[in-house]
Amino acid sequence: MTSTEKSQQSASASGTALVVIDVQESFRQRAGWQAASDPEVAEQVGRLVDFARARGDLVIWVLHAEPGTGTVFDPLLGYVRPIDGLAAADGEPVLTKTSHNAFTTTNLQQILTERGIRSLITCGIRTEQCVETTTRLASDLGYDVTFVVDATATEPIPDPDAPAGRPLAEVLADPRTLLPDEVIARTRYALAGRFATVTTVKELTGS
Repeated sequence: MTSTEKSQQSASASGTALVVIDVQESFRQRAGWQAASDPEVAEQVGRLVDFARARGDLVIWVLHAEPGTGTVFDPLLGYVRPIDGLAAADGEPVLTKTSHNAFTTTNLQQILTERGIRSLITCGIRTEQCVETTTRLASDLGYDVTFVVDATATEPIPDPDAPAGRPLAEVLADPRTLLPDEVIARTRYALAGRFATVTTVKELTGS
């Protein structure tokens, strides 16, 4: 049996998958990442990956791409890849999405169905956007979802009516800006008891 087959067999037996969403180099190229809630979130995600692999859970990697845009999410620039220090192991699917959630533009649900996965653990970047949206949709599809809040990260969100393209200092100085801690708190309130069990890396892994 190959290592890929072993991984698939183990994942099917566990019934749980860790979905790592958009923990990619693209974000580290953005000015807003200087003010991110946890610029070193990859370390927390790495702890979850190690935990999932040790339990025999399937680890699924999801990356966000915006082809042809010339932005840091354009695959041609080379940043649409896991943050340095993280990498998929043999047999771990790596999916590329172009929507906010990880389902709509990928074959994620097919993979989960084929491998008998009914429980998901979600983590990644950005807390309130791709990770929360994936969590909500997964719950609506009938999956039992655990959202690991401190293995997510996000950036400040400017007021929708504020001028675009302002320097980060101006965004942070604007009292209308939602700061990362506020964003994460809102996501926690929105998800807990409705769409997911909200937990921390320590609570989930026991270490």
